[in-house]
Amino acid sequence: MNKEIVVNICMGTGGIAGGADEVLATFREQMGDAGVNGQVKEHCAVHQVGCRGFCARDVLVDITIDGERSTYQYIKPDMVSRLVEEHIICSTPIEEWLVGEDYHQFHDLQKKIVLADCGKIDPEDIQAYINIGGYQALQKVLSKMSPSEVIETVKKSGLQGRGGAGFPTGLKWELCAANNDDPKYIICNADEGDPGAFMDRSVIEGNPHSVIEGMCIGAYAIGSPQGYVYIRAEYPLAVERLKRALNQARELGFLGESICGTKFNFDIKMKLGAGAFVCGEETALIASIEGERGMPRAKPPYPAQKGLWGKPTIINNVETWANLPPIINKGADWYSSIGCETSKGTKVFALTGKIRNTGLIEVPMGIPLRDIIFDIGGGIEGGKLLKAVQTGGPSGGCIPQQHIDLEMDYKKLLEVGSMMGSGGMVVLDESDCMVNIAKFFLEFTQAESCGKCTPCRLGTKRLLEILTRITEGEGRKGDIELLQDLASDVKDTSLCGLGMSAPNPVISTIKYFRHEYEAHIHDKHCPAKVCRKLLTFFIREDLCVGCGMCKKACPTGAAEGKNKSPHHIDTSECIKCGACYDVCKFKAVLKE
Repeated sequence: MNKEIVVNICMGTGGIAGGADEVLATFREQMGDAGVNGQVKEHCAVHQVGCRGFCARDVLVDITIDGERSTYQYIKPDMVSRLVEEHIICSTPIEEWLVGEDYHQFHDLQKKIVLADCGKIDPEDIQAYINIGGYQALQKVLSKMSPSEVIETVKKSGLQGRGGAGFPTGLKWELCAANNDDPKYIICNADEGDPGAFMDRSVIEGNPHSVIEGMCIGAYAIGSPQGYVYIRAEYPLAVERLKRALNQARELGFLGESICGTKFNFDIKMKLGAGAFVCGEETALIASIEGERGMPRAKPPYPAQKGLWGKPTIINNVETWANLPPIINKGADWYSSIGCETSKGTKVFALTGKIRNTGLIEVPMGIPLRDIIFDIGGGIEGGKLLKAVQTGGPSGGCIPQQHIDLEMDYKKLLEVGSMMGSGGMVVLDESDCMVNIAKFFLEFTQAESCGKCTPCRLGTKRLLEILTRITEGEGRKGDIELLQDLASDVKDTSLCGLGMSAPNPVISTIKYFRHEYEAHIHDKHCPAKVCRKLLTFFIREDLCVGCGMCKKACPTGAAEGKNKSPHHIDTSECIKCGACYDVCKFKAVLKE
């Protein structure tokens, strides 16, 4: 029985959390180059790969026999023996374990450039990257293109920085290259700190050499001898794979001196961040690399003029760097043909929240939000109604359901009060309280403020205090106007992007969900029934069986009643903790 067999196992963070380590070990135990139990005589290979995108279905396993691929989901170690026996040896796929149509729809509607090879190659094997054309773009620029030609290609492609601001990448490089102050530096910003965001982490875990190659191309374009990857230490798998990739690139001559046999010298160091969200801001990141406390500096001068150690510096994020090799290989015209008029190429999003298909996606710029939520994402979980979509992380805004056909474009997102950001996308449904959502994001940005400037340090604190009062039933007349005025002041006067964008969740939720603020303040009522201090808990006697669970859970004795008889709640004693609601198996405890 002569077969060409390849097994790929998702070993991204999600896959490993689901037990991929054991799945991989079990496959390797049962398979090898000599064949499976001596029955398969040809090549059998078991590979680890990076994130496949559909993280909710991990552990994902691809089995490819003579070019025909089958994808399995939710695989556990004890399922491997049957896969080997029935699929690999007997060529009979196990239908009930295969992914469904929703999995294929999730991927088929995407356009992958940055993620094209994540989930297909072993991220810890440089040869796997080379086999798919890796480092050809670097060799092309070194042998056939001048630095100015590289910059012109990037400008013509229309690539904008994917870290959030969307500044034209080629223009930034041009400004830096024109600066005669040497040395110049290249930095990859991998300090991904948005709640629910895992785009950059997944790219480094799944294809670290694409980032290294992109940085080498950028270094050649501006004449930089030294680069840095600033990556958060909370990403241990990404850190380990990047470290391995850097060593492999040096060993094969793609980093260091005389790269690819030319006079071009360039190397990359790795700097671990300590988890400060503010260090995602470029000047704070530079301060951290320099050994200083990560705090922003006033601009101008911009880093391209005066950055790391006072020298011209280019900072782009992981996704931006990973776009460079495809642009060089396929051309600027190819890249600019993707996307829309004002935003070219694709964008990677971390799709999370109240949605059926959570995971990592890459879509063309300009795609309607509706296509992402209902086609790729599969719609709202539990059949509930869409209320809003938060884009741009904690510094972004909430896009209401009425703008579901909005095109994902830098300019159009700003027009509705949100932003592209680095790519976080949180879906909210009818059960979410928008006042509480604004409070949640303010809690994060207020805690992450470095405290250097007064508007951000005190302004975010005051915004959070007002939001907390409102959600606890202590809202006052004029609070909405006070929030708007304060948010505007913080936005206009803060030193860096954190403070400038921190009020966005407040501004956008008041704009589109003012009625929820008014209900909290004037009616002392939370329409979504989320803010517990605004709720009243009671027991429906016709549903209560008298099990006594509510009475046992109640910390104040407010839940009362005899065994096997309907219970009731003394509202004068109830502290609205919700313990009775959480433990009732018969749904007899209600809230209003």
